[in-house]
Amino acid sequence: MWTLYKTTQVFRMKIYIGNLDFRITEQQISQLFDEYSSFTSVKMINDRETGRFKGFAFAEVEDQAEAEAAIAKLHGSEVNGRSIVANEARPQPERRNNFSSRY
Repeated sequence: MWTLYKTTQVFRMKIYIGNLDFRITEQQISQLFDEYSSFTSVKMINDRETGRFKGFAFAEVEDQAEAEAAIAKLHGSEVNGRSIVANEARPQPERRNNFSSRY
């Protein structure tokens, strides 16, 4: 006897948030999204060498309508005296393997 399983695909939109104040905290970014959507995660991007925040972050939202509403409300809004950028994140480009053998 065969059993068929219905798989459900979960929608997740990754949102880019840029031009953020370098002193902003993850909690402050989370509070921005709490107002507009139920996000699943926030990731602040830090410099590899210094560990310092680079001024942008990514948030994941599971509901497409909420994600689009959050982008519309946040893009161009002022946070800590800076006009922030919010839009759907582009896919990360594939990295080249710099350690491959040339011989």
